[in-house]
Amino acid sequence: MNEFCKDIFSQLKNMKRIRSVYLVIFILTSIQLCMFSGFNASCQNKEGNYYIDAKTPEGLREMFRYTGDSVSFLSCHRGGPERQLPENCTATFSNTLKHTYAILEIDPRYTKDSIIIVHHDRDLGRTTNGKGKVSDFTYSELKELRLKDLEGKLTEYKIQTLPEMLEWAKGKAILVLDRKDVPIEARIKMVEDYKAEACAIVMAYSFEEAQLGYRLNKNILMQVFINSPEKVEEFDKTGVPWENIVAFVGHSMPDDPSIFHLIHQKGSLCIVGTSRNLDRDLLSEGNNEKLKEKYLEIYRAGADILETDTPVPLSKLIKNRLSSETYISKFLQSQ
Repeated sequence: MNEFCKDIFSQLKNMKRIRSVYLVIFILTSIQLCMFSGFNASCQNKEGNYYIDAKTPEGLREMFRYTGDSVSFLSCHRGGPERQLPENCTATFSNTLKHTYAILEIDPRYTKDSIIIVHHDRDLGRTTNGKGKVSDFTYSELKELRLKDLEGKLTEYKIQTLPEMLEWAKGKAILVLDRKDVPIEARIKMVEDYKAEACAIVMAYSFEEAQLGYRLNKNILMQVFINSPEKVEEFDKTGVPWENIVAFVGHSMPDDPSIFHLIHQKGSLCIVGTSRNLDRDLLSEGNNEKLKEKYLEIYRAGADILETDTPVPLSKLIKNRLSSETYISKFLQSQ
């Protein structure tokens, strides 16, 4: 019980002239306030950050099991860049987590000297003040560059390594590791080396990759692309447990919506991407009820997670879907 509640009950001991009925009402109201205060504290730390801490690999897999409860949250493509906050940057991730619960998709890529950095494009021009291919430069050379935001304006931020991000994520965030030019073996080894199985999801672009990932580390949670009822049946034969995956259904609503039910029956959650369609409307039109209804319709069809380019404005548009009540309290980080 927090200090606020203790103070209330301390004052009650000194109250001598209150009728019993009012005393009971006061006590009940006070207890409700304490519970509400404690609940909010468990969902956000003192800075207002929406942190997630699965604590263990088993906890991470449990968190992504389908139980029938609403677990609506966002998967942030490249971390949710905004003005003066570039993609694939921990400062951007921190900004996103001040607004909503989310997992953060990132893009590992090799440098010339085989350091794994996080950078989406093969080339440097769009996202930095450099030119040429990432693979033609050493990390020492790349870390001298500055990142650009979505408007092409230079920021104070620099290219970061995958180990930096894995260390940053521990105890507060979950990263989704895309492939780019880093094979699944190398991504899993990096997660293992930095003891990050509780805060990292590894993308598998084929069922064969998923099988390899599971053979390498049975603790690893993977994001696997499953976009039809036929693919559900095919994946069922791979030998990879459904508890080790979250299913990416597609970048738009599937042709056959029964796929949500089929995947849920297996115990996995479903991701649908809005980054290539609705998010563009959100940027151009801004928040409106018609657009909000389109997003909510995807959730109602069976999606558990929306993969988005615009997590901050989207979290404001559908904030009632992203409440702390959608999470089991033990996965929430309080400070």
